[in-house]
Amino acid sequence: MAIAFCIIDAFASEPFQGNPAAVCLLDSDSMAEMSGEQTTKWMQNVAAEMNLSETAFLNLKTNRLRWFTPQAEVDLCGHATLATAKALIDFGWLSPGESLAFQTRSGELLVKALESNRSSHRGVLIQLDFPSTPPSEIAESDANRIKPLFTNMELGLALSDPMIFVGKSRFDVLVELPTQKNVEDLVLDFEELKSLPFRGLIVTAKSSSAEFDFVSRFFAPAVGVNEDPVTGSAHCCLAPYWAEKLSKNKMKAKQLSQRGGEIAIELYGDRVRLTGQAFTVVSGTLTV
Repeated sequence: MAIAFCIIDAFASEPFQGNPAAVCLLDSDSMAEMSGEQTTKWMQNVAAEMNLSETAFLNLKTNRLRWFTPQAEVDLCGHATLATAKALIDFGWLSPGESLAFQTRSGELLVKALESNRSSHRGVLIQLDFPSTPPSEIAESDANRIKPLFTNMELGLALSDPMIFVGKSRFDVLVELPTQKNVEDLVLDFEELKSLPFRGLIVTAKSSSAEFDFVSRFFAPAVGVNEDPVTGSAHCCLAPYWAEKLSKNKMKAKQLSQRGGEIAIELYGDRVRLTGQAFTVVSGTLTV
């Protein structure tokens, strides 16, 4: 087989920032000789070989999109969807102003190519239309399982209980801390976090900068990603949470990973529009 692939930095303000995702574009010929089980195994092997937080696989005939971490297939991934749209733009299959619907395990997901960023010949703005996944406050017994994770973190404040809110969305647990510095200084025990029964942990706080409304970090060691650089699906939970707290539906968020990333957010009804920039840094061919 010869399968086109790209590595794309998503939700980045420039190359080598944001969250890198691999995108594999599969035509009918490349998929013809693999059964469903064989296909899934091959995709998981490719994702492990890429060793990025997510690798996306798009069937060009059906527009079916799947996402794999190095260890598991996941139900929703924002940055790899953004990267997939950028790959389609690169190959001339999606033009500015056009929209496309992907078929996924989380239903139909819409992407729209916006105008290219004129400050960079490779940067493209892309908008995702995803389902909102608002958090609900969890039982005290469940919250007590999470609190020990924060016992030894470097808060920079003398707080007996640093958590303002603990809730759970469809996929993840959300914890709000008092300040951005608390989020920046957070150190977690990944082995302990891995043992808890949810995909990942979103930690957030109101931004200390007027440029952003809120900040966050995302941890998912249970699916092979200790800390994700920028997480679109987490913002499907963060958007309704902060929209209610801040009384606004349009926001700008920053994820405080080492690479860093920025997301423009609009909440409307039970949907979330996530807009970010993407840069292609590698393109090539898979030969196995």
